[in-house]
Amino acid sequence: MSDPIKHECGLALLRLRKPLSWFRETTGDPLWGLRRLFLLMEKQHNRGQDGAGIATVKFDMPAGEAFITRERTAKRNAIERLFDQAMRPLASLSARDLDTLSEGELKRRIPFLGEVMIGHLRYGTHSGRDTALCHPYLRHNNTASRVVALAGNFNLTNSAELFGKLVEYGLHPVGDSDTQVALEKIGYFLDREHEHLAATMGPGSFRSLEGWELAEGVSRDLDLTRIIRRATERFDGGYVFAGMLGNGDAFVCRDPAGIRPCFVYESDACVAIASERAALVTTFNANPDDIRPLPRAHVLSLKRDGRVSVERFTDDLADRQCTFERIYFSRGNDRDIYRERKALGRQLAPRLLETLGGTCRNAVFGFIPNTSETAYLGLMEELDRIERERAAHEIAALAVAGKLTPEAIASFAASRPRGEKIAQKDQRLRTFITHDAARTSLVSHVYDVTPGTVLNDDALVVVDDSIVRGTTLRESIITMLARLNPRRIVVASSSPPIMYPDCYGIDMSQLGKFIAFEAAVGLLADRGQEDLLNEIERDCVAQASLPPERMKNHVRRIYDRFTLEEISAKIASLVRSRQLASMGWKGDITVVYQTVEGLHAAMPDHRGDWYFTGEYPTPGGYRVLNTAYLHWRRGNANERAY
Repeated sequence: MSDPIKHECGLALLRLRKPLSWFRETTGDPLWGLRRLFLLMEKQHNRGQDGAGIATVKFDMPAGEAFITRERTAKRNAIERLFDQAMRPLASLSARDLDTLSEGELKRRIPFLGEVMIGHLRYGTHSGRDTALCHPYLRHNNTASRVVALAGNFNLTNSAELFGKLVEYGLHPVGDSDTQVALEKIGYFLDREHEHLAATMGPGSFRSLEGWELAEGVSRDLDLTRIIRRATERFDGGYVFAGMLGNGDAFVCRDPAGIRPCFVYESDACVAIASERAALVTTFNANPDDIRPLPRAHVLSLKRDGRVSVERFTDDLADRQCTFERIYFSRGNDRDIYRERKALGRQLAPRLLETLGGTCRNAVFGFIPNTSETAYLGLMEELDRIERERAAHEIAALAVAGKLTPEAIASFAASRPRGEKIAQKDQRLRTFITHDAARTSLVSHVYDVTPGTVLNDDALVVVDDSIVRGTTLRESIITMLARLNPRRIVVASSSPPIMYPDCYGIDMSQLGKFIAFEAAVGLLADRGQEDLLNEIERDCVAQASLPPERMKNHVRRIYDRFTLEEISAKIASLVRSRQLASMGWKGDITVVYQTVEGLHAAMPDHRGDWYFTGEYPTPGGYRVLNTAYLHWRRGNANERAY
């Protein structure tokens, strides 16, 4: 992805099924669980660079002792900072201490040592970089079973509506972020659950429990599924929440459309969840087939007494798992994601061959950025297969005609695709340290090219995983590639063009910043059809007060007037930097996009494509699109649409 965008957070939860003494005796390490949490977070560090947080619940702590511990930071190297602090008490403990101290004493001496742990990596879609914005959020109470630590990978499209509902309940919530709203709603219905259970088993009831026995009975019988069902009743968005109660209960729930990813691993030693399957595979040396996705619209409940259940908490929607997870966000070492990214590259091969005139001769292939490498490998394999198949047919035909010569065979060999390491990213170059005017000149040097890899009569083809805003392509990549002086530059995107805002995790709610939208509007201007923009504005204003369920995608009418090839050609003209003329490079620029059909063929089990198609998985998406268009028309291009 040439344009860095903020996206989906990383989540980890670990529930030990054995006492700490078992891990000490079996693995030689009473901190086995805490170290596994570190690995789960480190293996997902790609999902969050704006901060991190961890929290631990300890079982059986006596009154007066802390039973929950939390720490968060928004500083650089957040994971290392958190676990340096978590492990610091070890410096005062000897190996003998670790072998002989009781579980209770170890937990007192090592505050983050416990039986249930949550870790979170923050990739903020808005707001600033501040420790207070990092998860887990914590709801305090002096009753352990009313304490909640909550972390999530989510965005809600209707947090303002949910905030108003909390006020209707008679609450005075502080802060209206979607995380705070989610915590308050879960906390509210947790309280209602306590009241219900206390009324049915307290004094005068059938069981007539009192005092400590009543508190223990309520804690034991808390119905986590019922709490989540009631708390999420009006949620609109994509989400995975993980929460711990101070009594040791824990839960994980996933949105009804399955937009956000969540995977579960179970063994005799623990139950663990993570946003990415590959993190669980590596951390526990597990077989990928032993790790299952949490079904959409279901909640995983982990009770303090060891009971584990997976239950439906709401009606599910059509399965719309986010394809951007597969294209770009998740690490590519997941078995299925690796295959899918290669398939995306293979789907590009016929379109690129057509663009190159039907042959790979005088073409050099590379990729930018590194996340595009897997799609590049798939592309090269498919191009090679096509060329070999064609060569075999032509050689056979020449042989039958008696015209096969060594020169002909050599010519066929020369037509095989040629790949090169075109560019490497300078990981140490920091363009954010300067002002915007100077940044443009610096950003063109983020990548270093490899001289001698391209000849003057070569077409240079580079694979990118997606093109969002086009700014990095225009300000950096095209200029950098032109220094190699190719005859032509072809940029091939392994994903379709992003045409619509996202409101389920990716920071892409500003319609006017998409280069595909800029191109479509430019084409309208070129053809004198700009009146369509006024018509769409009137229609968007007319439906702005309607409930989201009744809204339509009027923006689609802009794109419907043009083919993918027309939009791609306009984008190619938009990413042509002014610097190219001063450099003396006059070659052609071509942009080739994946088709939506190619996307679906590469990953048939993932149908979350609303940023490409405008087909949103929940009604709230259409409200966001409507708002984003009106913001753009009114000159509020930088304002978020939700």
